[in-house]
Parts: sequence; structure tokens; C-alpha cells
Amino acid sequence: MGDTWVQSLISAIAAVMAAAQPMVPPTPIAGQPPAQVRKAGNWVGSWATAVTQADRTGLSATGVANTTLRQVVHLSVGGNSVRIRLSNRFGTRPLVVGRTTVVPSKVTAGATPTVEILQILPLTFKGKPAVTIPVGADVISDPVSLSVAEDSDLVISTYFPSATGPLTQHPAGYATAFSAYGEQTTGGGAQYRKIPGMARFVVSEVDVRGSAKGALVLFGDSITDGAASPMDRNLRYPDQLADLLLLRGVGALNAGIAGNRLLANAGSSGEAAIGRFERDVVRRTGVQAVVVLEGINDIRLTRGAISATQVIAAHRQLIARAHAAGLKAYGATLTPYWASAQYTVGGEIARQAVNQWIRTSGEYDGVVDFEAALRDPKSPLQLLPAYDSGDHLHPNAVGFTAMAKAFDLNLVG
Repeated sequence: MGDTWVQSLISAIAAVMAAAQPMVPPTPIAGQPPAQVRKAGNWVGSWATAVTQADRTGLSATGVANTTLRQVVHLSVGGNSVRIRLSNRFGTRPLVVGRTTVVPSKVTAGATPTVEILQILPLTFKGKPAVTIPVGADVISDPVSLSVAEDSDLVISTYFPSATGPLTQHPAGYATAFSAYGEQTTGGGAQYRKIPGMARFVVSEVDVRGSAKGALVLFGDSITDGAASPMDRNLRYPDQLADLLLLRGVGALNAGIAGNRLLANAGSSGEAAIGRFERDVVRRTGVQAVVVLEGINDIRLTRGAISATQVIAAHRQLIARAHAAGLKAYGATLTPYWASAQYTVGGEIARQAVNQWIRTSGEYDGVVDFEAALRDPKSPLQLLPAYDSGDHLHPNAVGFTAMAKAFDLNLVG
């Protein structure tokens, strides 16, 4: 990279920063209480995933009938009561759920989740075991008294008696899901078979009631989602950060979607971040704050056609919405992507300008410098080779560890 390119980069960053004047704080939304008030009852999100529309092929596209789906979620904080959220946000017909059960279990990675039958607990919805979820809606189960440990697994089995049509999903769950014919919500495990792929279906959140102070949402794209993370190992950066947040009594909720963008809807890669922020951040149970790591896909997939100014404007929208809901918003710097697919000099200039704004504008309540944590000191435009998954864009599990350690726990008290 010659001196001319470096000077162009410096000039471009200076121009963007000159245009990025401080934003006037937004007026709070009428009738929207602050986050501290909304946490009444001490319910806190312990696990979550951001949902999308079905893929064009596979189980999410075809749906199921007279089938039980069994899924394993890894909780962050523990508690003495549990409730779950089921989503038909992207369904095409009302979704009939015949029965749902939960049971704590430590599952061997990828193995059929054999559980203790006598520990299985049924869930109800307004006192009934079955519920019909309208198109575009979610439902939350009634609370059930159940002690769940922090950093533990919860097995959720959901029976669908009739044809569901396309299922609301999370495509890149990096977890094995299972299915069994018929009503097997109280089955021990032998009836189940692995579902190809790594998607999650319908289940979108698990809340617990206990001593946790609140939850932190990790909002982003494939890097937050855990691209290149080993299956069933819970080694994404939000998982590893969750272990550290336990020291502060705070839950961690992963709201990453692979391929997600700030400014464009992307099918099974999710609605634009500015469109899904309310559902995936503000409405999460007990949320106190959010870490935003978004924008690299807007930059690289348009090969620099999306400017830093546009990305910054989108970030400002997210900050305003977080603050209006009484939440703290922390900006995460965009990580290096030199030598990856869709890399361009124009995109690099935009990335650097966005990072400069995140670090220096003061508009976020705090900064999480993931770029500094992951870049190669000898060649700072690229990932440190030890952290590179191989595509020069996504960190590996060791890189995710570095990201988790880059978060200042003092930001959550």
C-alpha cells in the first residue's frame, strides 16, 4: 500500500468526521418506561436468537406435521423459574403448537439429547398445553418452577400436530436440532434423529427469574452469530462473553444473523438491522444494554458503494432507539477484512472512517474495540493469522476468545 493510498485514507476519514456532527439526543418515546422499570419481577433473558424467514429449501421451507422438534439451548444466567418465547414472525399460516416441554440436561456435543424422563416439565400458555400463534406474532409460555444453573443446557421439545408451512427460523444456530415422528415431547431421546444443517426453529428466547441484574444484547451479523464456530461447542464470542458476564450477574443474548446488513433486508439473512432492532434488542426481557457490531456487510457487499456517512447515520438511528428505550448502547469497531472476498480499497476507507467515528465521536455510551483486539500488529489491515478462520473475515474460536476479553466488564457495572 503506497503513501498515496494512505494519504487518501486519512483525507477520506477526515471528510467523514467533519460531516459527522454530534446528534441531538432523541425525545423519549411516549409511554415507554426506562429499562430499570421494565425489569420488574426480575425476569431476565438467559438465551435468545434472532429469527428470520425460512430458507428456500430444507426443513424451514417445508415445515413439519405430526412431528416433535427437540432443540438444545445454552443458558447464560440461571434462575428458579423459566419461561420461553415461541415465534411465528415469518410464518405463512397460524402455527399450531400441540405441546411443549423443557428439561435441564448436559448434552454431549451433537449427540441425541437423552434426558431424564422424570425431570421433564410441560409448559402451558394461558393455562393450556396447546397454543395457536398468529402469523407475525410471538407467544410467551406461562412460568414454570424449575431450577436451572448458569452456563447450563436446557432441552426444549415442541410438538406440531398439523402441517406448519414454512417455519420461522434462525439459519446459523451452530447447534444440532432433532426431530421425532408424532408426539414425543416426553420421550427420553431414542426416538429422535438429527436434522441436517444447523438451524433453530420457532424457539426464540428463554427467560429466567432469579438473581441476575439484567441482560446484554450482542447485536450484529455473522461474526456475532458465530460463523466458523465449531458445532455444539458454544464458542461464539457472545457465548464466551456470557461466561465473563456471569461475574457481574448479567445475561448474554445473541442477536447476530449471518449476512445481516444495516440498511437492506436480506431474506434468510434477516431484516435490515435498523428494521429488526426493536424486536431483537428493545423487546428482550430485562435488557439493559446493547453492543452493536454492524456495517461491514453493507460496506463489502456493495464494494464500497455504501459510504461511511450512510453507515454512521444508521448507527445513530440505533443509538437513538436504544436511548429512547432507556438502554445503554456500546459501539463495536468493525474488524479487519483485508484479502477476503469483496475487499476493496474504497470499502477499507469506509471501514476506517466508521471506526474512527465510533472511537472518537462520543455518541455511543462506550466503545468495544474489536478491531484492536483482532488485527495483526505487523499488518493492521488484516486479522492476526492466529485468529483467522481462513477466509480473512471471520475469526476462529481463538479469535472469539480475544473478542470476549476485549469487552470491559465495567460497562455493565
